[in-house]
Amino acid sequence: SFQNEINEVPFFDIQLPYELALKIFQYLGKTELGRCAQVSRTWKVLAEDEVLWYRLCQQEGYLLDTSISDRSCWKLALKDCRARERTLKTNWKNRIGAVSQLPYELGKILCDVHSCDGVVIAGYTSGAVRLWDTRTWDYTAPILEAMHGPGDAGPQPHVSFVRINSSLAVAAYEDGTVSVWSLMFGREPIHRYQHNQRIQALALGSEGATVATASGFEVKVESPNDRGFWQTTETFEIQKLVNFLNLVPAVTGSPVTVAAAEDIVYLLKAEDPGKILHSVYGQPVTCLDVSAHEAAFGVKTFGWLLNEPNQILLYNLETSQCLKKMGNSIGDFTCVNLQNSPPNMVVTGNKDRRVRVFDLRKSESLCSLYAHQLGVSAVQMDDWKIVSGGEEGLVCVWDQRMGTKLWEMHARHPVRHLWFNSHSLITANIPDEKTPRGASITDDDPAVHCKHRGIIYAYEFSVDQLAVESVLPICRSSYDEVTGYNYNIGLAVPYDNI
Repeated sequence: SFQNEINEVPFFDIQLPYELALKIFQYLGKTELGRCAQVSRTWKVLAEDEVLWYRLCQQEGYLLDTSISDRSCWKLALKDCRARERTLKTNWKNRIGAVSQLPYELGKILCDVHSCDGVVIAGYTSGAVRLWDTRTWDYTAPILEAMHGPGDAGPQPHVSFVRINSSLAVAAYEDGTVSVWSLMFGREPIHRYQHNQRIQALALGSEGATVATASGFEVKVESPNDRGFWQTTETFEIQKLVNFLNLVPAVTGSPVTVAAAEDIVYLLKAEDPGKILHSVYGQPVTCLDVSAHEAAFGVKTFGWLLNEPNQILLYNLETSQCLKKMGNSIGDFTCVNLQNSPPNMVVTGNKDRRVRVFDLRKSESLCSLYAHQLGVSAVQMDDWKIVSGGEEGLVCVWDQRMGTKLWEMHARHPVRHLWFNSHSLITANIPDEKTPRGASITDDDPAVHCKHRGIIYAYEFSVDQLAVESVLPICRSSYDEVTGYNYNIGLAVPYDNI
């Protein structure tokens, strides 16, 4: 081939060896390589060398788990990846994709929902815990069996909390029981333990196998030992009731837990059991999130100090120093997302109905979006968009740089969980009222009307969906055609003719 004949590459008025010329070219971007390819036949071969385009592909974050021999043309591969990403972005912005509602547990009310990489776990008032894998669009949800003894013939206790990561699912029940399942093996729990009182908070490590629960004045940390047998690795006694509990991700050695109990934030480590990260008397913590090195939480002040309104505090977990105090709002901060935000960013929701994005290197907010009719209850962002959920049941998708709302969806109950990645979005509207009036006394009453039950939606914006499925519930009619189709407006009776 032509390339094998090139040993010397003409570089202006000198001849360079091919390898050396390639070294120079690897500092160029796509546009410059394109221009260089037009200089001469030799430069074209050089500018289209697979090594250069493979590196560009990796730098832009595409096809990271491939090697250079996997593709014959990396220039084309990069072009395809960029086109897919553009289409995905357009689909997100215009709400083109497929949406489906994960089915109800009949006559039961949703208690808690959590998800990890498109796998959703839900707990119900019947005590049932169900899983769905939305990545395969296979909605035959297995029900995880609770390991109850032979004497437990009566109604099962309600589920209080559920959590899931890539390998485990965990549920805490109203009676203080905690069940842990492995996603690899069957539906029977691999571990079960008990608290004496109601569980106030449950945390599961984002990776690995560590579960933390708070009940009464006790925080328990459970994980398997070297031989795979589960045991209580730590028990911490603290002075107040825990409201929020998080396990610090990516910790080597014994697990580290951050617990917010009323107005104290504890950093619970095996070697330093009662360490207090933050405490101001009479200023309760209203939300908490933890990344590998930092903790961010909202603090409520009681208004007699007018110069100290409600704030988000950022602490370094290694040094236990307060790095930043952000925001000054009259409303309480109700949710904060640090772990899933881009580097140096944090996104928060507030009772004053605003979503705020903070740059951790500055103190004032980058943008403040007037989002919801009641408080904001869940929020997540990436490098260009923000998704927020409110107490009134709205899910809003925003273009972060423009500060504009792209679209919204409404369901009856508060949005208690939302999660998205590049191509899918999962939202859960969970009722506050678990025993609605009008439902009969028996617990398994199929007459609990669907409006009381809560709802989980899975959206898929990926380009692989069929065009027919790709109109999400919004009116897109041009009114030109004589007959229309119902465009999923959500009418009780879809219309045939316009």
